[in-house]
Amino acid sequence: MSVGIVKDPLYLEHITDDYHPECPERLSRIYSMLPSIDKTGIVYVAPRMATHEEVAFVHDAQYIERISATRGMASVRLDPDTSASPRTFEAALLAAGGTLSLADSILSGGTECGFALVRPPGHHAERSRAMGFCIFNNIAIAARYLQRSKGLKKVLIVDFDLHHGNGTQHCFYSDPTVLYFSTHQFPYYPGTGWYEETGEGEGKGYTANVPLSYGMNDDDYLFVFREVLVPLADLFKPEMILVSAGFDTHRDDPLGGMSVTEEGYSAMTGVLLDIAKKHCRGMALFALEGGYDLAGLVSSTKAVIMKMKGEPAFDYEGRGNPCRGVVDAVGNIKRVLGPYWGPF
Repeated sequence: MSVGIVKDPLYLEHITDDYHPECPERLSRIYSMLPSIDKTGIVYVAPRMATHEEVAFVHDAQYIERISATRGMASVRLDPDTSASPRTFEAALLAAGGTLSLADSILSGGTECGFALVRPPGHHAERSRAMGFCIFNNIAIAARYLQRSKGLKKVLIVDFDLHHGNGTQHCFYSDPTVLYFSTHQFPYYPGTGWYEETGEGEGKGYTANVPLSYGMNDDDYLFVFREVLVPLADLFKPEMILVSAGFDTHRDDPLGGMSVTEEGYSAMTGVLLDIAKKHCRGMALFALEGGYDLAGLVSSTKAVIMKMKGEPAFDYEGRGNPCRGVVDAVGNIKRVLGPYWGPF
């Protein structure tokens, strides 16, 4: 498969606090790894700045101006754990725009799928609030761009970051044209994402949260994907899949409590690509979110890209049955979504 990759040195110019986990080294280490992947089938997609109108698909105009006003300022505190540096606004526009550039490449057939290796991340960013290391919600902006500028009717967003994507959920909570599916450690930051959060109004049933307890492993995540995500996708029939790819569920992550390995991420990617092949000509776009153990982040990102290339570095071998907790979680989400989708 041809795999699109978005990278740019400007993403390293978003400077966070000393010893902050969401540091430029996260991307510089990933970028240093990329030459180790055989370049056959890899297409580097040049990012562009998102326009203010595109960012406003998701964010309030006054909020955009607030972030714009941080340009050139040494440090501006936006949230207890989120700040802006002199070039943060430009990096954030390029993160959103790079995700859109990759979407264009996939839609045009220039690439079949791809990974936007961008920062700052996005899925916690609310309409008028930066939070959780996030400035602009890259994946949410991409979903709206696909619908409003490219004419897609139905978009599936899958979020496997350790933390619940509250910003993304809120963007589409009353919207039946976007199915938001999230696995996340619960209770944990930001405290949202319980089973009963299924949407409102016409969007009721189009938010699928699978809150998971501490220690879930590859087998547990694959069980959720196969038992919940696959049948929901079959019912929804998306025209494109967008993925908030957070690797803070890695077994070595300092902020997490999960036990996912590179083998698991490769297998999860395989499930997502299979859904994309079945429903939307293989079109799947991943954008980087969390992941704070540098070695685990780099190796997991490589595992995903290799799986996209059709040259998997790992063969998933289940180590056992899913734990009781994840079986109960799957039963709970099927129970609360059953009134909207029927048994699945």
